[in-house]
Amino acid sequence: MALRDPADWMWAQACDLIAQAERMHGQFFRLASSARTQALWEPPIDVFEDERELVVVVAMPGVMAESIQLTMEPGALVVRAERPPAFAGLRYAVRQLEIPYGFFERRIPLPDARLEVSAPELTHGCLTIRLRKRD
Repeated sequence: MALRDPADWMWAQACDLIAQAERMHGQFFRLASSARTQALWEPPIDVFEDERELVVVVAMPGVMAESIQLTMEPGALVVRAERPPAFAGLRYAVRQLEIPYGFFERRIPLPDARLEVSAPELTHGCLTIRLRKRD
């Protein structure tokens, strides 16, 4: 649909930018729905599937392996952890802060199948989780 009126075109552009900003905000920050009162963020993921397994890759640079919690729930894999600020408690003032920090939780929908989780691997800031399909 071509918009001929410049005001209509500008309004459509503004609406597109607002929708994009809301998607980005939802990806990185959302208010806690649990007892936690701090902001939560959601790391980006990739999910791959073949006839034998699902492979989930979660981008979480700066997260220590011991802080990661994996939980299987009906229909979802839940990844929780905390990313501490890199220079917390040091003498530096914040000049720019774009990388999300703090507690996060990511719910990854799973297909309706019997899945077995193998040992997760944390390499180069990405958590790789393999879910083998069982008969």
